[in-house]
Amino acid sequence: MLWTFTQEALHLTSVTPMPTVARRLPGGSSPGGYHEWMARLLQPRQRPTWQIATPAVLLLTAFIVPGLLILAGNGEPAFNGVDTLWQAYVFTLHTPLWDQVNVVLNSVGYVGMLVLQLLLGVILLLWQRPRTALFVMVAGVTALALTQLAKVVVGRQRPEGAKVLTDTGSYPSGHVSAITTFLVVMVVLIDRFWIKALAALGILAMMISRTYLSAHWLSDVLGAACLGTGLVLLLWVPFRRICIAENESTGPIWRAKASQHRQAAGPQE
Repeated sequence: MLWTFTQEALHLTSVTPMPTVARRLPGGSSPGGYHEWMARLLQPRQRPTWQIATPAVLLLTAFIVPGLLILAGNGEPAFNGVDTLWQAYVFTLHTPLWDQVNVVLNSVGYVGMLVLQLLLGVILLLWQRPRTALFVMVAGVTALALTQLAKVVVGRQRPEGAKVLTDTGSYPSGHVSAITTFLVVMVVLIDRFWIKALAALGILAMMISRTYLSAHWLSDVLGAACLGTGLVLLLWVPFRRICIAENESTGPIWRAKASQHRQAAGPQE
């Protein structure tokens, strides 16, 4: 019996290689572990083109039409009464606490979102997803350019009594377009309920904040949200197949490289 057990043990040893310890990155995670975490996080999904393009066109139309109405009305469009009523309502909500909260949102909402957009692109490059990084950067730069262009073309005056420093041009809100672009990019790349809920809350909070601070009219923030969302969806139409294929194909490459590293390292004591 002992001889049989010894023979079986030798047979298992010869067939099944001894496990090796993978090289670790700082923090105790292996390269494959980092990639597998990213592959689990990013799950862009394939959808019919019309399901993406149709809302994109409708949202961009909802951004363009108010701008044209503002131009036609010389800064006082037909919906100006709604803007004025909303501005009067949010003025009743002012308290010292909410003033401080909204000042913080003002500080991080524009430049902070642009920095996060850049950081996301760099992270994707490091995780060998250059085409997805390109999508992120194109979305951010295009949203910034269109926002500034619309501000100059429309030339709408901001509400009086702004509690923060503002530049020229009220339509659309740069803060809202920036945060909307970043969060909708995250939504299409991750495509899970929790990120959709966080994105909706984040965009809504920034929209309310900009009107609370009297930095923008209600139509300014609505137009900016339509611009950011519609633009990202429109760009996602040509990018989605590339990004999905890239995310699905990167995994085996990383695992193969990790396996080669382990074999080169040899068995560890």
